[in-house]
Amino acid sequence: MPGLPDSVRRQVAALHQALGPEARALRLSVLERACVGYLTLRHAGRIRRPAVLAVADMDLPSTERRLWVLDLAQGKVLHHSYVAHGRGSGQLLARRFSNRIKSACTALGFYRTADTYDGKHGLSRRLHGLDPGQNSNALDRYVVLHGADYAGQRYLSQHGQLGYSRGCPALPPEQYRAIITAVGAGACLFVSGPGLESRWLNGKAAGRQLAANGWH
Repeated sequence: MPGLPDSVRRQVAALHQALGPEARALRLSVLERACVGYLTLRHAGRIRRPAVLAVADMDLPSTERRLWVLDLAQGKVLHHSYVAHGRGSGQLLARRFSNRIKSACTALGFYRTADTYDGKHGLSRRLHGLDPGQNSNALDRYVVLHGADYAGQRYLSQHGQLGYSRGCPALPPEQYRAIITAVGAGACLFVSGPGLESRWLNGKAAGRQLAANGWH
């Protein structure tokens, strides 16, 4: 990221190393953007849950475990799992992204996790999109974290790739409850993908937040 303070770059690189083998497929460039957004949102008071960051890398195919839930303060991977994309975004690879209602597409950007409820997929967690024009219709589109049979290892083994949601980041049935609980309310979720731009990628604000509060 151009204009990113060296202090932030060094801290993110150290975090990436500390996360260990489970984060090997989490590219440093994606983690860097995720951390800058997290720090900027904390600086702006837009997220409340400290040191928890979820990252979904939609540049990767659905055959790879492309979701990480991180404890930034401890430098630990809390969860690493598959995550499905919307059927309007593509098949093996997500390449089309939309904020439009009924698009059935994944929407890129930063989200704040909200409350939970029991829906048709069981325990689910609402998401607030924080990037106007990119994911700001998340609530109206009912884009939530939830579990789905088509997002797990069994479906992958049978079909060679995950199935599709209607735009939700759907999680494996064997992990979704633990992930939804670990993320909690008020945390940051970053959905990364081709061509993402975000107002929250502010290196200066991120540097001020990191210097004043660390990852909290």
